Amino acid sequence: MTLCNGPILIVEDDPNTSTLIATYLLREGFSILAAFDGEQALEKAREHQPGFVILDIMLPKIDGWEICRQLREVSDVPILILSAREEEMDRVFGLSIGADDYVVKPFSPRELVERVKAILRRTNTGISEKKRRLSHGGLVVDPERYTVTLDNIPVKLTTSEYKLLHTFMSSPGRVFSRNELLARFYEHGETVMERVIDVHIGNLRQKIEENPSKPHYILTVRGFGYRFADGEND
Repeated sequence: MTLCNGPILIVEDDPNTSTLIATYLLREGFSILAAFDGEQALEKAREHQPGFVILDIMLPKIDGWEICRQLREVSDVPILILSAREEEMDRVFGLSIGADDYVVKPFSPRELVERVKAILRRTNTGISEKKRRLSHGGLVVDPERYTVTLDNIPVKLTTSEYKLLHTFMSSPGRVFSRNELLARFYEHGETVMERVIDVHIGNLRQKIEENPSKPHYILTVRGFGYRFADGEND
């Protein structure tokens, strides 16, 4: 089983769907918590500190968008949105407020479990890497402490944002295509939109760039992809 630092919190108002998800995750050895409305979800998240959250959007009392926002204010717990809302704008919005993945109903329980495992693998890889600190100007990534600071001020990133920044800063000046970045993030064949990378980079720029519209660190190479400033030509 892929390491999960806490139970998986399933936030789903349909008991049958919640039970189905729980059954498949329990078979893989995960521990499970269930919440059936938004208030209960936030209460259980505060009390139990889950290691992963599977989050429906259309919930009683507090919707999934607001739950995702509130969790992101205090935690970098991986969040997978599971929703019947299938429009691209909903997917992009979910990622823009901090979700790590977005799965549309109806769904395959086996695929859902594999996506959970893949996200946890990426999370654990990022935490366990023991490499030198990476720095550029006032921006510093410390893999041993799993921290990012900008001018000595902590920067709170999601797991995906952290891994993306670490990838760029490990190879300054190198151009990464969107497809290459997708292959690094989703190496087990998950079906995702190419635009996911643009969303993560947009979120990351909002957190580390003084002026996100004129980035200093993560630069766009038109027609190719993105690169991190190499300090010589930038």
